[in-house]
Amino acid sequence: MHCVLLVIDMQNDFVEPGGVLEVPMARNFVPNMKRLIDYCRKIEVPVVFTQHILTTEYHISPLEAAYNPILFEQGLREDSHGAAIYHGLTPHKGEKIIKKHRYDAFHDTGLELILKNIKGIGVIDTVIIIGTVTNICCDSTARGAFMRDIKVVMVSDGCGGLDEVSHNVTLSTIGSFFGRVLDTNSLIDILENGEENVTPIIK
Repeated sequence: MHCVLLVIDMQNDFVEPGGVLEVPMARNFVPNMKRLIDYCRKIEVPVVFTQHILTTEYHISPLEAAYNPILFEQGLREDSHGAAIYHGLTPHKGEKIIKKHRYDAFHDTGLELILKNIKGIGVIDTVIIIGTVTNICCDSTARGAFMRDIKVVMVSDGCGGLDEVSHNVTLSTIGSFFGRVLDTNSLIDILENGEENVTPIIK
């Protein structure tokens, strides 16, 4: 297989009821995400998680907090319950967790290096994106992959948006210019067809 499943920021502060940055759609799509994670593990597609991490000591992402001032005081603090991956999607031993401080999971992280080597040199050419928030970190990471000539699949019922409008607009933009949009069932059907059909996930 030539793809990696990226699970973007499925942390308690986003997913749990009452979370500082609660995204109910992300919680609603947890069963689809878990299904994809379990299936990818079964067929030996690597699963890589991201954690969005902020600090109290200094403003590591000041512009992000400026647009969402609650983040100056709380949310996504390293080693906190809120920053931890949601219990229903716990990474397995050995699965990579990328800690990031910007929306784009490629920015100042080791993600690109991991993708280049996780299955052998140059094997991976496609990222499958699930997680939250659809039009923020999922979108930014999809564009970051595209700019690095990595093909993108965004899972329509595996990414949680703040609202239906922004969610759907993002899916439309990604599907038109940056990759391909598939639902969970369609993606699993393609993966089940075997390795020779993985690359054509992208048009």
